[in-house]
Amino acid sequence: MQSITEPARETPIIHQTGVLVVGSGPGGLAAALAAARAGAEVTLLDRFGCFGGNITVVGVEGFAWYRHEATVEAGGIGWEFEERAKAMGAATPESQSLSYELDSEGFKLVADRLVQEAGIHPMLHRQFVAPIMQGDRITGVIVESKAGREAIIAKVVIDATGDADVAQRAGAPTLKTPVEEMQAASVMFHIAGVDKQAFMAGVQGDPQTYKDWSSGEWQVETDGKEDDMFSPFLGKPFERAIKDGLIPPHLNTIGGTWGAVHDSGEMTYMNLVHLAGCDGTDPDSLTRFEIEGRAQAMLAIDALRAYTPGCDAARLRNFGMSIGIRDTRKLDAHYNMTESDVRHQGRFEDSIGIYPEFVDGYGVLIIPTTGRYMQVPYRSMLPKGIKGLLVTGRAIGGDKIAHAATRNMACCAVAGQGAGVAAAQSIATGAELDQLDIQAVQTTLTKQGVRVF
Repeated sequence: MQSITEPARETPIIHQTGVLVVGSGPGGLAAALAAARAGAEVTLLDRFGCFGGNITVVGVEGFAWYRHEATVEAGGIGWEFEERAKAMGAATPESQSLSYELDSEGFKLVADRLVQEAGIHPMLHRQFVAPIMQGDRITGVIVESKAGREAIIAKVVIDATGDADVAQRAGAPTLKTPVEEMQAASVMFHIAGVDKQAFMAGVQGDPQTYKDWSSGEWQVETDGKEDDMFSPFLGKPFERAIKDGLIPPHLNTIGGTWGAVHDSGEMTYMNLVHLAGCDGTDPDSLTRFEIEGRAQAMLAIDALRAYTPGCDAARLRNFGMSIGIRDTRKLDAHYNMTESDVRHQGRFEDSIGIYPEFVDGYGVLIIPTTGRYMQVPYRSMLPKGIKGLLVTGRAIGGDKIAHAATRNMACCAVAGQGAGVAAAQSIATGAELDQLDIQAVQTTLTKQGVRVF
């Protein structure tokens, strides 16, 4: 590959802070709020024009769709996301669980309010470019924006990019799933023009369950209890569309779940497009699959109009602002969570929160209906060889099946809150992130409403 040599340049330092959170998805937003509430000076950086990440940018509204009567959760800021969204009119009862869908547009306002109330310094429309390093310590980041190239200095940096971008460029060891094994990416979309009464009558007349996920190209492993539980699954319209020539035969992965159906005729969070082979760390791959995903979404709408009750007048309302990525890099952490941890209630002395026994990915689906839960260890966010840095969100350390649990948004919020409190304590005490008094971190988390054990 040919290259050029860029001339040396001076980069202005435009901001200095205590905790700098890079990325504002569920993990990053929770980290920033937790750190600010623990007394730290906090800056929250995002490349888009809103906070919320997967919720707002991608349009994934099903925040806690695993929740049933016996589900045991951490509470904390993740629970607060739902409660504040409900209070601000930005949440709708979820169709398959005892949770609420977070309105992807309304949650932008919820996140704004939370950030402002916490006294966090917001920095939107800035793209992380490179870490600022002093030996093995990260001391800030370089960003690019319409204002050019700028530097932000921080005492502690939290990488909430989802892809471990900061950690990887800082030299921390990371692991990247081979592209052919990555969980599929998705282009989310919302539709309008649905006759709610007719659609729901069709659902009630032919109710789908989680065992219906195992059809065509998909085979989903459950532990049995899920098989007869209701699921808002749509598969038959697309099978018929392929049979009738409306959808090309090779697009047999179109299918999945619908979200909330509104009296206004809107049906939101259409999770029907699954794009295998998309590498979320490759902009050329992202470009290709953004375009392909939108095309597949329109084919899905054609099939819904033709074969689904109440959808004959359905039309596209909007796409998510960006493709949704489930799986790329993960931190090779001081402790990498395992399949056994998430399947068999892993317990850790350095737990920073709990998460229900919910696994969704790599062909496994386990719904937490029995009260079982795992703990999330602090060490899974701690990089090797780099000081001043934590990694949170879906990039925390773990194997494939562990990632199928920890990648979920509510778990990202649990990890993020733990990272934020740890960062604040590091600044307050002067202790390195790998030398913290973990019991003091746990005490603060408990005061913030988190169930730690």
